[in-house]
Amino acid sequence: MSLVCLTDFQVLARQKLSKIIWDFIEGGADEEITRDDNVAAFKRIRLRPRYLRDMSEVDIRTTIQGEEISAPICIAPTAMHCYIWPDGEMSTARAAQAANICFITSTFASCTLEDIVATAPRGLRWLQLYVQLDWEINKYIVRRAESLGFKALVITVDVPITGKRRNDMRNHLDLQKKMKIKYPGSPEEKNFTSEAQPTHFNASFCWDHLSRMQSITKLPIILKGILTKEDAELAVKHKVQGIIVSNHGGRQLDEVPSSIDALVEVVTAVKGKIEVYMDGGVRTGNDVLKALALGAKCIFLGRPVLWGLACKGEHGVEEVLNILKTEFHSSMTLIGCRSVAEINRDLIQLSKLSLL
Repeated sequence: MSLVCLTDFQVLARQKLSKIIWDFIEGGADEEITRDDNVAAFKRIRLRPRYLRDMSEVDIRTTIQGEEISAPICIAPTAMHCYIWPDGEMSTARAAQAANICFITSTFASCTLEDIVATAPRGLRWLQLYVQLDWEINKYIVRRAESLGFKALVITVDVPITGKRRNDMRNHLDLQKKMKIKYPGSPEEKNFTSEAQPTHFNASFCWDHLSRMQSITKLPIILKGILTKEDAELAVKHKVQGIIVSNHGGRQLDEVPSSIDALVEVVTAVKGKIEVYMDGGVRTGNDVLKALALGAKCIFLGRPVLWGLACKGEHGVEEVLNILKTEFHSSMTLIGCRSVAEINRDLIQLSKLSLL
């Protein structure tokens, strides 16, 4: 089977993975309305190409938080890659390094942060954090990330509790047992027992606690999971450095807006004061272009990275990234944009539904 687009990898990955792991990757919350709408919403947006321009040279490079990346296509945090491929996040990190893009490592990575850094020492790395009730654990994780050269801290805000994922319940998938995260200790640092592992979400974490997080790190703080202008304005007020517009791949609260629909509201609210990114539903180069036209600085890719990992490990992730980068280059060329800076709102036409 020739793998020529991201959904080709989806078909093959389903054949290679067990039903339990496939359901965990693909599943959404409740009726999975938001999960499906993340993809469908992109298709409601139409492109408005401009022609008779010199398109002999097209540059898809950009920057995020001051760091240059080869394309506005990066890797979102997803859990437990070792259940998909033996080398897990180490394979993903090597692919990200080869592609010269950012890899957000999950709190629930199945490889140690040290192993991930050692296998891809030149890679651009951000760390995703589920804030824990125990602030000593938070401090420990953040300080370790700083010492290992992670460049930003991505705090997921949409998981005070886990959404109801029906397939995982039917499969009796016990995430608390699976999510035993590897954080090696040292004489100078807290050595966590299995009971102290960061496996519980902090339902009390709120805006008032952000200053405490800012007091324990110099890293830029990115909030992942913002969907409304009200929360976007609060993010600016609390002086974070970025927002990832995200509905957790439709895995938390069902029947919220698709990420691409929520992006317009958030970008308008921040008024260019902080960088805005998005994840959820990106499957083609056109999708990347549409997200940037609506104000995203870059997109973060979730499930398709896991499809590539399941199919061919590191090389599968590389192929997925290269296909999407090539498609994005073609989309820019065909729409008349010679650089990412030229992408703007005039290049798209929103449907009436998207404007509601």
